[in-house]
Amino acid sequence: MAISRVFFSDLKSGKCSSVVEARLLRFWEARNVKRGGELTWVDMLLMDVNSTLIQATINANRLPKFRERLAVGTMYSVSCFDVARCAQNFKLADSSLMIRFNDSTEFDVLSDPVSPIPAEGFRFRNQTELVGLDNTNTQLPATELSDLNIEPVDIIGEIVVVKSTVSDHPEDKNRVMVTVKLENDVSVTLSLFDAQAVSFHQKLGGMRGDPKVIVATSINPKMVGGRLFLNATSRTHVYYDKETHAGESLFYRLVASDTGLPSAAPLLKSYAKVEPVTIAELNHFSTTDPPQQEIDFLCTGRVSRVEADKGWCYVACSKCSKKLQRTVTSFECARCNNPHAVGSLRYRVEMVVTDDTAEGTFCLL
Repeated sequence: MAISRVFFSDLKSGKCSSVVEARLLRFWEARNVKRGGELTWVDMLLMDVNSTLIQATINANRLPKFRERLAVGTMYSVSCFDVARCAQNFKLADSSLMIRFNDSTEFDVLSDPVSPIPAEGFRFRNQTELVGLDNTNTQLPATELSDLNIEPVDIIGEIVVVKSTVSDHPEDKNRVMVTVKLENDVSVTLSLFDAQAVSFHQKLGGMRGDPKVIVATSINPKMVGGRLFLNATSRTHVYYDKETHAGESLFYRLVASDTGLPSAAPLLKSYAKVEPVTIAELNHFSTTDPPQQEIDFLCTGRVSRVEADKGWCYVACSKCSKKLQRTVTSFECARCNNPHAVGSLRYRVEMVVTDDTAEGTFCLL
């Protein structure tokens, strides 16, 4: 008896003996950071012919059977698997269901699908949607078990500036900050940390020229002090220029609109390595170098005290950051002429930080 073929939208909770044809978009290892990075499972993002996305997972004890077959972009026929409901904090796609491989699961490379399956699938968000998703604490596209409450977000845009703190030691203190221009010329900053920062830094340094386009998946948007921050998660994948169809389309649009003028600040010059300095060296810099000069630095010290009498806090407009006026029932922003403005707290704190060489005062906003 022939096995029936179904789509992801047809799946229901329980055991499924039918066959689905899907393309593997991305996969990554999930590790338990509380157990020394022990491998627990591999997560996958699959897409069927209808461009429906679904999460799939392979437990670590079953991984040897399937690991060598996993290849991004490859099409597969999948049958005899379990269908379960996604835990709300681990939801990667719009579907409320997920596929779990069991001991009977068949996972075979497919060279001739019944119908063509799209080559890629992303969920791009603009700046307005990113702000709306921040701090929602509803969904989690995270690899390590410590990455919690993250809405799965993909972004695409033009790379403008890259700042890197990647250094040889220590390897766990690395960070790369990428300024990305989204649609309507709105710019956001994407931060990558540790191993991902090193990988991005090395990839950029190994290119012959500067990439124009970046596509980043599974980004975590957060609003802090009224500002939008985008942080990479352990499930984030980064693609450049023409490595994706979506990126290729934007790449050629940017090339077509190029004025022909030389770049004022090539990326390869704007992400110089940031060297660690002592507090004594920072104090010397602040007293001898021009006040207009800016530096990026790494400094390790101990907070010895907080100058509580020198700080301030106020409720600011989340749109223009100006101080709001309190009314009986709401906050009013005079600058935006909005009688029902959304407020966010703004702080200024001074801390005295000490290392083996000296102490210095740091201002946090």
